[in-house]
Amino acid sequence: MGRYIGPVCRLCRREGIKLFLKGRRCHMAKCPVAERQRPPPGMHGSRGRKGSEYLEQLREKQRLKRYYGMQEGQFRLFFNRALKKRGVTGETLLQLLETRLDNVVYRLGFAPSRRAARQMVRHRHIRLNGRTVDIPSLQVRPGFKISIGGDEQRREAVRESVQMAESLGLQTPAWILFDKEQMTGEVLRLPTREEIAPFVNEQLIVELYSK
Repeated sequence: MGRYIGPVCRLCRREGIKLFLKGRRCHMAKCPVAERQRPPPGMHGSRGRKGSEYLEQLREKQRLKRYYGMQEGQFRLFFNRALKKRGVTGETLLQLLETRLDNVVYRLGFAPSRRAARQMVRHRHIRLNGRTVDIPSLQVRPGFKISIGGDEQRREAVRESVQMAESLGLQTPAWILFDKEQMTGEVLRLPTREEIAPFVNEQLIVELYSK
């Protein structure tokens, strides 16, 4: 199955929460999720569905997968990596997702959305530890430094994105050090559970994949 190229607001309506897939629009009053202007997608989207344990687990997985803009195969790969590591599998999964390079670029404010951040990496506008990279799923670790490559036009576009993030009240997470003058970021440590996706119950995802 290829990547999703349909309207992203439809995904937020399906999950009933903001997934912040459309940049600035997600913070505006016209957001259909914030104002409950439109029901879930589909002919019978407004009808209540009979709940079940499996449905609850599936929705939790879909919510997190769409939040990070990943396909099923990619998401399952990250779960398998978390399964092999020591510690709580659910929390490890969230840390692996949060420390993807494209997500860190988004958290720094270099791009208005994770989709835009992924495109920046693929177009070789991002440098990791001084080297140009083009793999959005690269894992960053404490001590890794992220900077902007490309020409001055690209750097100016990033500055505008950072200014927009500031105007919306978005702040760089405490586990990332952002130097606004140099337009660089450094990963200080791994994020804690409280700093990642507070809306998700990761244990339900673990239970789903353990069946």
